[in-house]
Amino acid sequence: MTVHEMKHAASDSARLEAVGGRLSRVDGPAKITGAAHYAFEQQLEGLTHAVLIGATIAAGKVTAIDSRAAETAPGVLAVLTPDTIMELRGASDWFGSPPSRKTYCPLAREVTYSGQHVAAVVAETFEQAVAAAALVKVSYDEAPAIVDLGDGGDGIPIDAMTKEWGDAEATFAEAPVRICAAYNTPREFQAAMEPHGLIARWEGDELTVWEPSQWLDGMARTYAEWFGIPFEKVRLVSPYIGGGFGSKALALAHSAVAAAAAKMLGRPVKLVLTRPQNFTSYGGRAATRQTVAIGADRNGKIQSIVHRGVNETAVDGTWVEPLGAVTSIMYATPNFSSKQNVVRVNTVVPGAKRAPGENPSAFGIECAIDELAYELGLDPLEMRLINYAEQDPHTKKAWSTRQLREAFAAGAEAFGWAKRSAEPRSMRDGHHLIGWGMAAGTYPVRRAYGEAVVKLLSDGSVEVESSSIDMGQGTYTILAQTAAETLGVPVERVLVKLGDSRLARAGVTGGSRLAGIMTGAVHKAASQALDELIGLALSDPRSPFHGLQANTLVVKEGRIASPRGEGPELSISELLSALGREGIEAKGDTVPASFTPEQRYNNYTTIAMALPHTEGDYSRHSWCAHFVEVRVDEDFGTVRVSRVVSALDSGRLYNPKLAESQWKGGIIMGIGQALLEEGIVDRRHGRIVNGNLADYMLPTNADIPDIQTISVGIPDPHSSALGGKGVGELGIVGVAPAIANAVFHATGKRVRDLPITLEKLI
Repeated sequence: MTVHEMKHAASDSARLEAVGGRLSRVDGPAKITGAAHYAFEQQLEGLTHAVLIGATIAAGKVTAIDSRAAETAPGVLAVLTPDTIMELRGASDWFGSPPSRKTYCPLAREVTYSGQHVAAVVAETFEQAVAAAALVKVSYDEAPAIVDLGDGGDGIPIDAMTKEWGDAEATFAEAPVRICAAYNTPREFQAAMEPHGLIARWEGDELTVWEPSQWLDGMARTYAEWFGIPFEKVRLVSPYIGGGFGSKALALAHSAVAAAAAKMLGRPVKLVLTRPQNFTSYGGRAATRQTVAIGADRNGKIQSIVHRGVNETAVDGTWVEPLGAVTSIMYATPNFSSKQNVVRVNTVVPGAKRAPGENPSAFGIECAIDELAYELGLDPLEMRLINYAEQDPHTKKAWSTRQLREAFAAGAEAFGWAKRSAEPRSMRDGHHLIGWGMAAGTYPVRRAYGEAVVKLLSDGSVEVESSSIDMGQGTYTILAQTAAETLGVPVERVLVKLGDSRLARAGVTGGSRLAGIMTGAVHKAASQALDELIGLALSDPRSPFHGLQANTLVVKEGRIASPRGEGPELSISELLSALGREGIEAKGDTVPASFTPEQRYNNYTTIAMALPHTEGDYSRHSWCAHFVEVRVDEDFGTVRVSRVVSALDSGRLYNPKLAESQWKGGIIMGIGQALLEEGIVDRRHGRIVNGNLADYMLPTNADIPDIQTISVGIPDPHSSALGGKGVGELGIVGVAPAIANAVFHATGKRVRDLPITLEKLI
């Protein structure tokens, strides 16, 4: 290798390691070799096993539980029922609101959905617990159930979801061109490969929980409140997570059962939900129904949007899927009205699944825009450009950055959109009808505060510590890159420690906010450590740099030197040795200095302290445009996505390789949502009948074509310290309507109810 080639390789290596470089995931080797230990893989002395028993009715009361046979079965240590489990205290919700009841029982007497936990068996082995659980007999007084949205009437208005300006209904009635249609999405589930569960161990009054968690501090708060112990007495450990998609951010009923059983028995308890229980123990995306009415002039300029939405929620809990989230900001309109209700259904409380609110909201408005374009005889892309919103239509604030016009242009060019034949059913390949469709998407920049500890060790290596987590999105890697770039050390010399609530505090990993928060915290901590190192090098009499007529030093590749070339060049390790220091430690946070200790605690254990994405002078969002090709078999009605090109604006990318992976993951989930996923309920019993990975249809490699992603983002200083915006959830928003629009273009049939299955096309 020549000197020039060596310099070029070194330059490439530096670009790879720095923020913005395409470094492969640093946790990859540990996962490939099995060195990465997940929560359930801890080997503890005296470990016992718990198995849950679920209700077989959807509504009614538990009248009796006969546990005599189970109690005498081999290896059984306890049978827990609502009468025998220890009493827990009520816990505040994720907003920090006080509990509605003083006490909490995770096993139900009043059944509100099929599969609800009514009892549990704890035994020496898992097999013994399963066998004994089958011996428990539960009697019920069954009541009529509300099975789905169709049974629940108009529902309950959610006033906080109302957004209105102008006179939308009157303007719509007078508009020259009008479309009005209803769009429906079914119940969907996160279906992570790693099931939910935990290992709980008490040592005196201290509780340690190994549990896959997207929010260690928030879950630790819940455990502390359940058992009436100080927050500092609870330790959550979650170094690796096998998928969450929004479902692993809260301590739930099964968590309480395991922790209570461990307390009662004085032994650690392992409880892992079965695959069917992963469909009933926590909520996926709620089923939604929305009507979108758009009025426009004959040139395609929108005059009015009227939006009405409803989502299912539980009988004993409320979840709002914000269906007006995208509808209210995507297109400029002088008149707008959006209202939303919730309908109580006998189901577990729904929850967050990748891009809650924005995802189904985009399905409604982006299909409706496509329908309006056809009504007017306009190209769907032209329709969107005619109504491009130059500012936030709702708040009337400037966008922090909005590269959506650039996304439209880049995506259309790469896809070849200009070659599209406008007429439905006009493009074909043999017996395949070819359809081209598009849609836009958006996701808000959710901001909060975080903290990190950075340690420069005596051997010149670096440690980064935070209680934030990595569930596959690349936290280990981007934090290592941030520390390496800031400190001027090779990235392989940086060790990142995550997933332990005893480490520096972090809020929930959700809402695509972790990267922006934690890169900012690590950058700040590393900068402080670097400042201290350089300050000591210049001021300490033992330093070889002492007395230099320079106000700074340069640290590069782990070595320190004067930028003028005067004086020595030392490694960080050599300098620390000369100074007699074991290392340097700095803690950096992005928390306002004015915060009280209570505010700091609430910042990490509730979501109450999160900053609104429209706070201040700007409205902050990520943006995307999807262009999709489908092939529909003319004889059988089967639909396959054959090509996807997506252009996305997530601001500055901390690691393009990881961002592209996240975008593609969202797009793949969107393909599943459009064509496959649907929670099917047996109307006789209110049960999910496809609650397993064999019958709940998910996309596999065979269903996914080549996906091209294009970054059009620019650094957004208003959204994060290093200029990035949300990545993880953006990719899914708009995929389902793009596919639905492509199916219409291919077939001439408008399918407004997901998933798009062959019986809806034949």
